[in-house]
Amino acid sequence: MKTRPDQLVNQLERLKAPLPVYMVTGDEPLQHAESCDNIRRSLRAAEFTEREVMHVDAGFAWESLLESANALSLFAERKIIELRLGNQKLDKKASGLLQRYLDNPAPDNALLIMADRLDAGAKKSAWFKQVEKTGLVVEIWPIEADQLPGWLMQRARSLGLELTSDAVQLLGSRIEGNLLAAQQEMDKLSLLYPNQKIDVEQVIEAVADSSRFDIFALSDALLQHDPARCQKILLVLRQEGVEATLVLWGISREIRTLLNVQRGLANGLAYDSLCQREKIWGKRKALVRKASQKLSAHQLEGLLILCHDIDQAIKGQLKADPWLLLSTLTLELSGCHLNQPNPIH
Repeated sequence: MKTRPDQLVNQLERLKAPLPVYMVTGDEPLQHAESCDNIRRSLRAAEFTEREVMHVDAGFAWESLLESANALSLFAERKIIELRLGNQKLDKKASGLLQRYLDNPAPDNALLIMADRLDAGAKKSAWFKQVEKTGLVVEIWPIEADQLPGWLMQRARSLGLELTSDAVQLLGSRIEGNLLAAQQEMDKLSLLYPNQKIDVEQVIEAVADSSRFDIFALSDALLQHDPARCQKILLVLRQEGVEATLVLWGISREIRTLLNVQRGLANGLAYDSLCQREKIWGKRKALVRKASQKLSAHQLEGLLILCHDIDQAIKGQLKADPWLLLSTLTLELSGCHLNQPNPIH
């Protein structure tokens, strides 16, 4: 069965007996760590007092999993075996050995598999389906910008904090995308202002700017036509030392995707088929479709020319600030039409 991090504790409490296998998968570190802690706590309450940790790397001997499962404890203790996959992909041999374990799990062992986000292929594998069938899978996804205020309010209440709505909005803008920083900042607020209603001024005094963005967050903001958010993300990326080349790659990829979608629709192709071809999944399907209707093909082709100029500026073949040009590019792509000639021509 599957569950979400916010449902995990209730799900564990409803279990009549410990399950043979648990899996936590995703790349948001705070929710990942807390989910694993909740599973360990539940198993300790069921007298799983021994713990063995196995770090899976390219040279990992998968036979050791079966050996550990079959080893008898001197004190007959129930054991948690933690299998830390990280981003390792399982080859045929590894998949087969893990499947052997899952087909006949040791009764006094509980297997906790910890992994980064799994791709579609891994989720179709026999071993993953067996985990779903016999155990519990916690899938973790990043908290989206529109979900963050609610998450912050819930987390603040759990710490006995009361924040004004403006304080929540400001806190969200300071730590957006970094839940570990959010937890640290709220811990700090609870120490600085115990039993007080926390307002904007107190957040300003106490909270550092811990925004954590990446190229994909910028892509989403561009598709959502949110120019202010685009400019903030661009500034943070530059401050964090992200290469302008990488930023340009992400933006130009979105422009080409929008052009390909426009041309495909004009040729009578079904949108779902285009999404398959262009590798557009999940929430991005609606975002791309809406964004493709905002700008004309002529405008998008013009932005690709600007991308070429930015590439030349990055390489030093054009006397212009590539970050300034990237700012212009994101403004245009996110819906701000500057109505001025390209300053480099």
